[in-house]
Amino acid sequence: MSEVAIIVLAAGMGTRMKSNMPKVLHKVAGRSLLGHVLTSARALNPARVVVVVGPDMDAVAQEALRIIPACAIAVQVERRGTGHAVSAASQALAGFTGTVVVLYADAPLVQPETVAGLVAAAKPMAVLGFEAANPHGYGRLVVGPSGVTAIVEELDANSVEKSISLCNSGILSISSEMLWTFLPQIGNANAKHEYYLTDLVELVAGSGKAVGLAICPEAEVAGINDRAQLAAVEAQFQQRARLRHMLAGVTLHAPETIHFSADTVLGRDVTVEPHVMFGPGVSVGDNVEILGFSHIEGAIIATGARIGPFARLRPGAEIGEDAHIGNFVEVKKARIGKGAKANHLAYIGDAVVGAKSNIGAGAITCNYDGFEKHLTEIGENVFVGSNTAMVAPVKIGAGASIAAGSVITTDVPGDALAMTRPDLQIIKGWAARYRKMKQAKKDRR
Repeated sequence: MSEVAIIVLAAGMGTRMKSNMPKVLHKVAGRSLLGHVLTSARALNPARVVVVVGPDMDAVAQEALRIIPACAIAVQVERRGTGHAVSAASQALAGFTGTVVVLYADAPLVQPETVAGLVAAAKPMAVLGFEAANPHGYGRLVVGPSGVTAIVEELDANSVEKSISLCNSGILSISSEMLWTFLPQIGNANAKHEYYLTDLVELVAGSGKAVGLAICPEAEVAGINDRAQLAAVEAQFQQRARLRHMLAGVTLHAPETIHFSADTVLGRDVTVEPHVMFGPGVSVGDNVEILGFSHIEGAIIATGARIGPFARLRPGAEIGEDAHIGNFVEVKKARIGKGAKANHLAYIGDAVVGAKSNIGAGAITCNYDGFEKHLTEIGENVFVGSNTAMVAPVKIGAGASIAAGSVITTDVPGDALAMTRPDLQIIKGWAARYRKMKQAKKDRR
């Protein structure tokens, strides 16, 4: 495959999204639309990547640079069509002599292998098409013996051309020589007075050069213009992600209820129960059980751990081998050691919990003093009783026990018992006398 440069068109306003945020920064599976396209582009190891943005779209430029720091940013000052947008990238591609691929930042499902096939089909140009279930509204691809000869838009198509189901995705590849030769020849004699990149097909074919064709599933090139289409693409991604994980050895109970992020990593023989949400940045080892209604993001879960039900793992959570995080337990920026357990109703934030320690119901680390976060360090084989508050910064030594209901404000030595409860008092007969008094008062009313 020849050296490849990729232009990503990201200058659209996205007015139908009804949003103050640029369309391409909206997310599918926890990743921006632009992020999906650039991730696919990066997989091809391109020589250059140029992202074309509109004026005052600094946030889009920053997102592009976050994903591919070496990419170039080109500004399309006036929005005058796709051909005009590509011309904005010319300076960033000065001296490049390979194949140029044009992608769209609002079509996030296109796959690297599809783009690679499109590059291979360029001779010296190729377009990406799809068989549409309902071709109405799409540009039709007219194919002759030597390749694609024209793209006919719906309004210009005759009855024969309207019967064509092979449609244009807008994505194309072309040699840099052909691109910069024919791009200036595109006119704007159309209703919108815009310069359409698709006009390259007739210009290249008319010059006697072949225009190749690559085909992909319709869903892969679905574009997003409004929130309904955003939801539809999200559903497509989730369906594909669920299948991929199951084929890789993951058991999903009620898979249609489980939501993945674009970067979710699951090991073999992982079991996921219904209604689990994976946010960005989750990596799960082998033989892990994730029980229903758990929410996990930015977390690492080691082999053999058991999570949930109704658990919440927030960014920075590291759950060790064979550890248990149970129902209504929240973990944030904390490392839970091998075999440690927090089985119910606990909060563990900014903490280190040693191996085989047990955190009782209602126990919390008080990590925030109103200004700063502080660390709680719990050693190995520590027993923390129910309803214990550990006020950070504090250290609890290995083998120590904390009595239920304690408030721990100073370090506890290893193998010690810490207890802050007052002595229990029992007043015999008090409850019966109290009931009698209350009943008498009620009877006098």
